[in-house]
Amino acid sequence: MTTTDQRGQVSPTAPATTSGETLLQRVVLPRPADPTAVRALYLDERPGTTLAPVEPLPDEDARPLSLTVSTIGGRRTRILDRTSATVPAATEVSFGAYFNAFAAGYWRAWSTLTSIELRLDLEGSGRVDVYRTKADGSQIVVAGEIVDGRRRVTLELDLRPFEDGGWYWFDLSTDDADLTLHGGGWHAPHDAPGRAAVVVGMPTFNRPADCVATLTALGSDPQVLEAITAVILPDQGNRKVRDEAGYEQAAAALGDRLRIIDQPNLGGSGGYARIMYEVLHGTGPHAGGIDCEQILYMDDDILLEPESVLRAIAFSRFAREPMLVGGQMLSLQARSQLSTMGEVVDRNQFLWRPAPDTEAHHDLAARTLRQTRWLHRRVDVDYNAWWMCLIPRRAAEQLGLPLPLFIKWDDAEYGLRARAAGFRTATVPGVAIWHMSFIEKDDSSDWQAYFHYRNRLVAAALHGPDDPRAMLKETFKRTLRHLMLMEYSAVALQIKGFTDFLAGPEALFPKLPVVLDEIRALRARYDDGRPLDSATEVPPADLDALGAQLFPKPPSGRAKAAVGLARGVLRNLRTPDPALRERPQRNVPWKNAQWFVLAGLDSATVSTPDGRGVTFRRRDPAMFREMVAESFRLHRAVAADWDGLRARYRAAAPVLTGKDGWKQIFE
Repeated sequence: MTTTDQRGQVSPTAPATTSGETLLQRVVLPRPADPTAVRALYLDERPGTTLAPVEPLPDEDARPLSLTVSTIGGRRTRILDRTSATVPAATEVSFGAYFNAFAAGYWRAWSTLTSIELRLDLEGSGRVDVYRTKADGSQIVVAGEIVDGRRRVTLELDLRPFEDGGWYWFDLSTDDADLTLHGGGWHAPHDAPGRAAVVVGMPTFNRPADCVATLTALGSDPQVLEAITAVILPDQGNRKVRDEAGYEQAAAALGDRLRIIDQPNLGGSGGYARIMYEVLHGTGPHAGGIDCEQILYMDDDILLEPESVLRAIAFSRFAREPMLVGGQMLSLQARSQLSTMGEVVDRNQFLWRPAPDTEAHHDLAARTLRQTRWLHRRVDVDYNAWWMCLIPRRAAEQLGLPLPLFIKWDDAEYGLRARAAGFRTATVPGVAIWHMSFIEKDDSSDWQAYFHYRNRLVAAALHGPDDPRAMLKETFKRTLRHLMLMEYSAVALQIKGFTDFLAGPEALFPKLPVVLDEIRALRARYDDGRPLDSATEVPPADLDALGAQLFPKPPSGRAKAAVGLARGVLRNLRTPDPALRERPQRNVPWKNAQWFVLAGLDSATVSTPDGRGVTFRRRDPAMFREMVAESFRLHRAVAADWDGLRARYRAAAPVLTGKDGWKQIFE
């Protein structure tokens, strides 16, 4: 029996999973070791009922009784392997989950497809129902079919209703017997243009265990392995991937595809540039380049869902025009959390930020895809971070290599460069990796502050506003905030970043191999740049238990904030209590380390964002005056020569992103 409507056609005889050339995404299932929260990324195991036998009472008929027993979600579905599962009797399970629903709005916007096919290989007794949503999350029934026996089911589905967003998914339900899914996937009605031939590139610095895990994951999936022409791993550390346990097995699975290149630590941009350099130009036996159609960048500290590789390639092949395909970031610390839906660049302040109307660190186990309306609107982006980003070879050949920025802004600048040249970026739901979330670090004030400031200015000179006042106003506010927090090392790094930017594009390549040592030496001169293991390494603060746990509330409204800021500045100009140089005035947890708290103190220990240590910060009026004056001078210098700086950096861009500029570093 089949049922159809205007949005779906059911063909019970079509093959369920054949033709890799049409496959857009497989139905994939959690691993045996995945906790229940991670299962929620693959399955929505809603509460249901089941019939359990109950022993009859002595005086009654000997027939067994049945009792309806409620279930509360959990592991009802029996996972057989990564692509098959059994739905027990009297159970309903939805595949309207992050990795198995189909993000139709993105395919509608960016691909050549106007329809897709859901193909399922089912056996047993039960029902399959297909649903779609609108961009506001409104749910619409599309089609359904009763299954009895072994059936291969194909439903043809229209992509036209998804202009603003929306998803497709299917549910499986049973009555008094099991229903087994032997495999399934979302397919195109015709073969993909071009070919799947991807080079996976993963630069690394002293993360050999993580790298081996990713290499193992790539080699574990035959379909993924078939699509890979090479894996390039620039190893920039002193703890080598080749020496890690499990490397030999991982390398054996990849065979001659794997190429490890030892090079000095040139940061992420130096590693990613090396990957693209090898693909386009090559060295040694690969001189002249490597055969591929797609370059897939990945970080070295991720947990990979191998299916995401295939999905990124498929999206790229069916794209209307060549475009960058980005993977979303799930949190390694809380693996059911979607850390970011997509990112944009504010062109006025020239600062990256989450895309509008999205929510960071959304827990899909607590609020599923079907329960979260904002997840159904299509989100457009300016770039995708290189924790996972696929770049078509055609785009790379036209755009050139990443800038020599070491870390920070290299991925954002490349996305802006691509957009200016006509290559857009899509951050696609269901294409994702797990990566360390940013909730345990604040790299805007540690040693990476230098790169945040310098590289933001470089990217702004290339792609930013004609008038830099809004950007410079924001960075000078950050100067004052750092100083209120007694983060003198961060201001010193900001000053160095501005100074090096003013030195011009000619300084970028020479700085690349030496700048990290310069930064570490500079930061070590300041108290906040020398973390201690514990607050117990300094004398305890002289506060009672109650006072130590009470903190000022943030000022409400602009007027009160302005008054608080003025008072903080004045206090920072006064001589601190000498007795508080050796003993902290109080201990401040990282979450309470706000400017309106620390601006009122002469000294404090402040825990680090990851909770592994503290910094002992001491207020220094002379340093405050000196740094404010120098930062202000540099801000004025950038503003005064903005047009000239933009012209210099734009004229130098072909060298900074070209073969010859990087060749002097690599060869």
